[in-house]
Amino acid sequence: MFKGIVQGVLLAAALAGASVVPAPAAAAGYPDRPIRWLVPFSAGGGSDLATRIVARHVGDTLGQAVVVENRPGAATIVAAQETVRAAPDGYTVLTAGMSTLALNPWLYGKLPYDPQKDLTPVSTLVSLPIVLVVAPDSSLHTLADVKGYLKRDQPGSYASLGVGSPHHLAMELFLETIQGRATAIPYKGTPPALQDVASGVVPMMMADLAAARPLIQAGRLRAIAVPAARRSSQLPDVPTFAEAGGPAFEAAAWQGVVAPAGTPADVVETLSRAIVQALRSPEVVKQLTLQGMEPTGSSPRAFAGYAREEYERWGAVIRSKRISAD
Repeated sequence: MFKGIVQGVLLAAALAGASVVPAPAAAAGYPDRPIRWLVPFSAGGGSDLATRIVARHVGDTLGQAVVVENRPGAATIVAAQETVRAAPDGYTVLTAGMSTLALNPWLYGKLPYDPQKDLTPVSTLVSLPIVLVVAPDSSLHTLADVKGYLKRDQPGSYASLGVGSPHHLAMELFLETIQGRATAIPYKGTPPALQDVASGVVPMMMADLAAARPLIQAGRLRAIAVPAARRSSQLPDVPTFAEAGGPAFEAAAWQGVVAPAGTPADVVETLSRAIVQALRSPEVVKQLTLQGMEPTGSSPRAFAGYAREEYERWGAVIRSKRISAD
């Protein structure tokens, strides 16, 4: 389903000169004051940058300031709770992604919010592609080499950004698909993890394309394949897993926008259309693409359906592998 959402709003048409979507008709009297947009991560990261780029355009469209506030902590739970407690009036929204909507309910036994009951989907925002990388001097040159390494009698290892992260789960899904074995080596951040992969301390990693691409282009990492339906426009020479002879599975981190449950439908629709319009702006497309992100954008209903599909898909992996963040 997400492939359709991406294709519908990835904006190739806009870049080719397609007509601009009309400005959204505002709900009666909305907005008449600034909108607060929470980000569950620290300033300067990919989700924060994507939010700030889009928020400026949304503010221009709606004629009100959109104030971005960072509320990091507890695997996005801090920001999610703050959003749930906010008045459902359209003046508080949250950048929410895989962890908030699809992973946390499975990873935590006592999650203090229910993503399907306490939050209202507004629109998808961006997809953050993942790429499988190894050291440039590694003996693993192809996906067949990687599969052979992971299916040895002795378990292999890989760098991970922590229990239940999209990168961790992408590798676990791959391992389950090929019936391989490997131990996750946890890291607190992407830079040190990629550095250890580049130097051969850890054999491989499913990494954010945005973070890995500069190292790949500099020859400090070797890209093996991308877990996607089609090649990345930013790494056109790197095959998909299916093209490389592996399983045809898809895995990517993603972000969307939600509001407190009970937010009026006309307000949600106004916000959704403003976000989609921003994501169809050639300027926004260029800015996000340079950051290694793919603009998406969707109707509230499409986002709700996609989030539910991801909840079920990754829940099956988490249950099968008995993964827990508690």
